[in-house]
Amino acid sequence: MPSTKKHPTMNIEKFREYCLSKPHVTEDFPFDEDVLTFRVCNKIFAVVSMSRPDMATMKCDPERALDLREHFSAIEGAFHWNKKYWNQVHFNSDASDKLIFELVDHSYDEVVKKLTKKERKGIKDILSFS
Repeated sequence: MPSTKKHPTMNIEKFREYCLSKPHVTEDFPFDEDVLTFRVCNKIFAVVSMSRPDMATMKCDPERALDLREHFSAIEGAFHWNKKYWNQVHFNSDASDKLIFELVDHSYDEVVKKLTKKERKGIKDILSFS
């Protein structure tokens, strides 16, 4: 008989844990006590809302952002963010946990590539010790 056990699904705690596992990432509430941001070298790459824990906002390459929005109902232009570069992703919809983690990686990478050479070198130095 097939298992009826539900597969683990994304939640705010898993999302937060994954973001914080990346090098040089910090978290803070810069706007109010509701909006939690994840930053690499003080630059935001992901955001979650305590009042809407079922979704996250992440930076994305503009072409990829449009492609993702066309293929996944869980992904749309981010409310209150520049929709050209930011997507909001609804958890537990048609975007798998694997895809969400890939989007966190992509968002992180999008921000890292805009950092100064010195900041990028600091991240690379940490990664080389892993």
